[in-house]
Amino acid sequence: MGKNMIYLKITSSEKGYIIAMCDAELIGKKFKDKKRELDLEKYADFYKGELISEDEAKNKLNVSFFTANIVGKRSIGIVINKGLAKESDIVYIEKIPHIQLFRIEY
Repeated sequence: MGKNMIYLKITSSEKGYIIAMCDAELIGKKFKDKKRELDLEKYADFYKGELISEDEAKNKLNVSFFTANIVGKRSIGIVINKGLAKESDIVYIEKIPHIQLFRIEY
């Protein structure tokens, strides 16, 4: 696995695309604090899509999505730089940044 790689999985659903993106080196690990748990071992398959570079992830992350789960410093940096999320959306679990985004249309 190359340095700075990211897993990106984009799945189509009835309500729109579901995006899962995670810094590759975090897959297979568990993180827990007093309130939350981020189990990237049990849920690795949810995130394990295409293994790509940061630049490729930036280029591919141009779909309108219904929900997105983003984990890791580099992956979150991409969604923030693209204007899809704000710093205030980040939740830290054992210093690992995580964002869950939902788009609700009426």
